[in-house]
Amino acid sequence: MNKQIHVDAAWKSLFHYGEELCGDRVMIKRNDNSFVMVLADGLGSGVKANILSTLTSTIISEMIFEGLPLYEAVETIAATLPVCSEREVAYSTFTILQIDYSGKARLAQYDNPLAVWIRHNQLMNIEKKEVMISGKKIYESEFMLEPDDHILFFSDGILYADTDMKLNYDWGQTDVEAFLEGAIQDDDPARECSRLLLAMVNSLYDGKPSDDCTVASVRIIPATETVVMAGPPKNKENDEKVLSRLLKATGQRIVCGGTTSQIVARHLHTDVVPDMDTPLSDVPPKAFIKGIDLCTEGLITLQKVSLLLHHSCKDPEFYENLLLSKEKDGATCLVKALAESSAVTFLLGLSENAGHHNLGSDVSLEAKKLVVREIASCLEELGKIVTIEEL
Repeated sequence: MNKQIHVDAAWKSLFHYGEELCGDRVMIKRNDNSFVMVLADGLGSGVKANILSTLTSTIISEMIFEGLPLYEAVETIAATLPVCSEREVAYSTFTILQIDYSGKARLAQYDNPLAVWIRHNQLMNIEKKEVMISGKKIYESEFMLEPDDHILFFSDGILYADTDMKLNYDWGQTDVEAFLEGAIQDDDPARECSRLLLAMVNSLYDGKPSDDCTVASVRIIPATETVVMAGPPKNKENDEKVLSRLLKATGQRIVCGGTTSQIVARHLHTDVVPDMDTPLSDVPPKAFIKGIDLCTEGLITLQKVSLLLHHSCKDPEFYENLLLSKEKDGATCLVKALAESSAVTFLLGLSENAGHHNLGSDVSLEAKKLVVREIASCLEELGKIVTIEEL
């Protein structure tokens, strides 16, 4: 498929005050064809709601990810979800967003607040048709997206509170839409859009939400590819081919490793200039090469990047703080560069590093391959499209 756009996606939750688990759940899946994001809101709060929403979001996202049409996935889950006989509402509601990399979006909404589409500070109309599937009323939509479009959808805790929560008493769908229309800027990343809305809602709840509140956010960005050259190729005659691949990157061009940096600089008829301004850290200093966006040391820096990304996958707050930090060391700069990228290709050179003789060349090469794979795995968990080309 011709990839015209990529998808920056994030979500964030506020737990029901006094609960340790959230009854809302968001699942994100990506493959070479499309992006899928599912928000499920389990009935009630706490453990039971968490289980219901997790099952719902997991089943839907897996079905679509495995190639089932959106309608069939909706039909299956709609037929599966029981309705509470006492409250006459479903045990879990859901919103499904599927985006092809051509920009075509498909949206299915069942009993959640309506999704919001913002383009250049303007609220866009999402035309929807009402269909009955397994006795449940589903809203379906299809529309085309453009770079810098934002789509947000959320659980009903964003809209409603108990009647004693006076600050939030009149906050409804139109109020949320008006707030987002005024607050979201074209270049706001998805995580910032989720944060903005949740911060507003938390203040309306006076810091004590009486329901789980979750915001799922998507920003459409042009399809670009960041290329990371980590080590020279095994066969020296391939140097020019690999360097050409690096320099044709439509996103950022990154070089990792001292020997690799020298090869790139020679090809560009320039020099490797050490960074003399960055304070001492636990990784070697960066360098500068004219025509390259970021130049770092190799294995030690990559190992630190892997540690930071592993921590980021486990702790979203750590990840957010890391991206906002002012640190200028090579590992932090590389994490930030990768985080800004929607698609990343590693050109993993298999040439032995003479500087690692004390480790044994085989050991150092295997260590580099392992750490790049670990970084790739973390990036995929964080929503990036990652390719490793061993050279």
